[in-house]
Amino acid sequence: MGVVRIGQTEVAYDLRRSATASERRITVTPGHVEVLALTTDDAAEIDAFLTRKRQWLFNALRELEVSTAKRAVVPRFMTGSKIPYRGRMARLTVRRHDGPHIEISYRNGFLIDLPSWVAEAGQDTIVATEIKLWLKRRVRRDIVEIASSYRRRFDLRPRTIRVGDMKTGWGACGPGGSILINWTLVFAPRAVLEYVVAHELAHLAIRSHGAEFWSYLATLVPAYEKPKGWLDRHQGSLDAEFLTPSTYPILR
Repeated sequence: MGVVRIGQTEVAYDLRRSATASERRITVTPGHVEVLALTTDDAAEIDAFLTRKRQWLFNALRELEVSTAKRAVVPRFMTGSKIPYRGRMARLTVRRHDGPHIEISYRNGFLIDLPSWVAEAGQDTIVATEIKLWLKRRVRRDIVEIASSYRRRFDLRPRTIRVGDMKTGWGACGPGGSILINWTLVFAPRAVLEYVVAHELAHLAIRSHGAEFWSYLATLVPAYEKPKGWLDRHQGSLDAEFLTPSTYPILR
């Protein structure tokens, strides 16, 4: 772990080296800063890169702090609670029914029907778990639809597409053409999800992030600057911490 000083503040970062990367990169996520360096970089080159990027890093950390403060907090999973979904807060309605299974649907809001065997004391945990499973299934379906569209239109054919938890970043394209997308993009507008999928698909053709890459991405998503800007501004709010039972208080 390294440390870069910005004014009177010391920022710790994890250093990762890549043999396939063509340029250095800094990734800032809640509670974590990662510096991607080339395998040929020595300590002086990394220090010089961080010196050039100090103002950018300072701004990114400030913006992340503001957006993180605005992220969703759901104290109780009950009727009237708000759940983030596709860039807005959707109303939750929880009902009881006589059926044996938990049923969840979405139409201008989340509707969950709970059977009688679900005890009131455990309702929050069960509802949070069901919502998380539903969101993961939905974003996986969305990603497959988006990727299929780009395959038809631009003949971009990834080896595989997976959806999962990513500690840093929103997507990745492996050397073999396998693509991974962060499932928490389900909390962003669909246009943002499409931008990230298209971004990773574009790496099937161009591996770097140079001018050629951005020019090519513009042919796939002509107005990509708008969803990219949204993601840069709101990335700190796109996490699923509120769905972890141990992180929300029980109001008494």
